[in-house]
Amino acid sequence: MGATPAETAAMRRALQIAATPGVPLGPNPRVGCVLLADDGTEVAEGFHRGAGTPHAEVAALTEAGDAARGTTAVVTLEPCNHTGRTGPCVEALLAAGVRRVVLAQADPNPEAAGGAEALRAAGVEVEAGVLADEAARLNRAWTFAIEHDRPFVTWKLATTLDGRSAAADGTSRWISSEPARQDTHRLRAECDVLMVGTGTVEVDDPLLTVRDNWDRPVRHQPLRAVMGLRDLAPDRRILNNHAETLQLRTREPAEALRELHERGRRHVWLEGGPALAAAFLSAGLVDEVVAYVAPSLLGAGTSTVGDLGITTIADQIRFRIRQAAVVGTGADANVRLTLERTP
Repeated sequence: MGATPAETAAMRRALQIAATPGVPLGPNPRVGCVLLADDGTEVAEGFHRGAGTPHAEVAALTEAGDAARGTTAVVTLEPCNHTGRTGPCVEALLAAGVRRVVLAQADPNPEAAGGAEALRAAGVEVEAGVLADEAARLNRAWTFAIEHDRPFVTWKLATTLDGRSAAADGTSRWISSEPARQDTHRLRAECDVLMVGTGTVEVDDPLLTVRDNWDRPVRHQPLRAVMGLRDLAPDRRILNNHAETLQLRTREPAEALRELHERGRRHVWLEGGPALAAAFLSAGLVDEVVAYVAPSLLGAGTSTVGDLGITTIADQIRFRIRQAAVVGTGADANVRLTLERTP
């Protein structure tokens, strides 16, 4: 029969609450759920607040109480059909007496999939695929990680027009503008790992946290990951208690991503120097590029990326431009290019 206008509107609301800021990212997707009465009015809503907390369906059912019986559950992801840190959402929906479920994205996780089929087998009406593309975009990194068995990797760089990330004397603060740096923190907050190499820690001593527009640390911080074999000096800021830090004792990007995936991390924000960037690019493990381009020239200095072993133009690594935007105004304007890997 398809989704009704009220159900489609409820799905948009479910997507909105699923994206509530401040929810810690990691092993679980963002999910929202809205319960509707037969006349299309909202009974209750809920969203997932992070690993170990009630799933969106359970949060909405708890808010509704006995009023959940006979409702339609509009949920952004197929209800799970397995027991993890919490019980199966399918069982919770059945126990509450929900008569119909409208879902957006099918669950790509084979361990949790099968919820729609189980609900139909129990006599619940199921309508699938409503605003599925919007739901997939909401959880693009999580979906990618589940399907590819490794985290999604975004490489962020700040560069001059001539491709320099630092001047000849090693200075690099600041190539990008203050608005660009604030924009970087906004995008950092969408990831659950911030990664650099040991060389960057040694030279730049980054804090590598997410801060708001007033330079205050946000509540939920991504994991700080340092890749490389060298020991870190104990006075490095990345070892403070502002966020969790993990040293990945390897030079192999695939090995580093495997360990992070096993730890439930799904989106890596790669912010290291040219050697680390070259390692990931050469391994074919950069899925997205966010480049802040300053309207300036240095003429000499450190390149944004190290040697890729490319000797002829036919072998260049190409990306597709997904978005181009100007960040900041006047003298503070930078161009932000968002690129995706070509097939």
